[in-house]
Amino acid sequence: MRAWLLQGTTGPDAYELGHVPTPEPGPGEVRVSLRASALNHLDLWVARGMPAPPSLPHITGADGAGVVDALGEGVRGIAIGDEVVIDPSTSCGVCEACVVGDSPFCASFEIIGEHRWGTHAEAVVIPSVNAVKRPPNLPWEEAGSFGLVTSSAIRMLRRGRVEPGCLVLVMGIGGGTATAAFLLARAMGARVSVTSRSEAKREWGLSNGAEAVFDSEGPFDEEFRETHGAGADVVIDNIGTAVFDRALRSLARGGRYVTNGSTTGRTVELPLPLVFWRQLEVIGSSMNDAREFADATAFIGGGAVSIPVDSVAPFDAFPQALERLAAGDQMGKIVLAR
Repeated sequence: MRAWLLQGTTGPDAYELGHVPTPEPGPGEVRVSLRASALNHLDLWVARGMPAPPSLPHITGADGAGVVDALGEGVRGIAIGDEVVIDPSTSCGVCEACVVGDSPFCASFEIIGEHRWGTHAEAVVIPSVNAVKRPPNLPWEEAGSFGLVTSSAIRMLRRGRVEPGCLVLVMGIGGGTATAAFLLARAMGARVSVTSRSEAKREWGLSNGAEAVFDSEGPFDEEFRETHGAGADVVIDNIGTAVFDRALRSLARGGRYVTNGSTTGRTVELPLPLVFWRQLEVIGSSMNDAREFADATAFIGGGAVSIPVDSVAPFDAFPQALERLAAGDQMGKIVLAR
């Protein structure tokens, strides 16, 4: 099969379009002939060795949707020809964390496209539990792109204890997870404001229900307090270093800063007096469990939330799509069609 093969960890230039044997599903696995896959920053991070893939060549891609075309031994409840979306989070399924339904704490937790071959190929083999029925009438480009960001955003909002009426500030609208978090928080009844460096993206936020918008490179913490007369109950962030200090200072007493990314840097300076005096919480969040993916699919399939598709590129245009992602120019998801 054709696939975009990562041959090293020197960056996006290490991807090559090549051929590998079409994988066969093992016990409990299915093979999905892909109709669409979507880009995530994971594709850039792994290419830079953060973390390095388990072996080379490697196929990245955590999001995808397609048609089941082969079944491994013991698979039940899925048939050849089923149209499915891919849950990118895998785990052992039997440990205490998995049994209670919080698989990101599983010692064997892995991400499709990071720890095992992913979706930037003609087909992918996944555990059968990670193949979820495609919502009826959802176009392939949307089915293949909502999974990671929407389920990750749901986990962030859950860990941040977002509830109706609370003040939420989402950093960096335009990126997939930030956009999903903004739309989901609004659907949950929160009062949501957003930041972005881009005027066009800030305008998009206003037109889609943001209470206020702020320039990520300006004094948005001061502006947020001036606009709302209070600090935020929750800040949702995957930008990291470039915005961390002001994001933290945006919080009200007892506020929660939730992070699941570090696109502008991996380290920050934490002002401890600010944290203990305001009694703030700094909360990490990573990926999703099966319940959160099911919730994401229900939000999308039911029409409560629609994650914007920035652009749809042909499979062979993966390098150009990566360039757009790296530049941060996208408004929503970038999709590779088959």
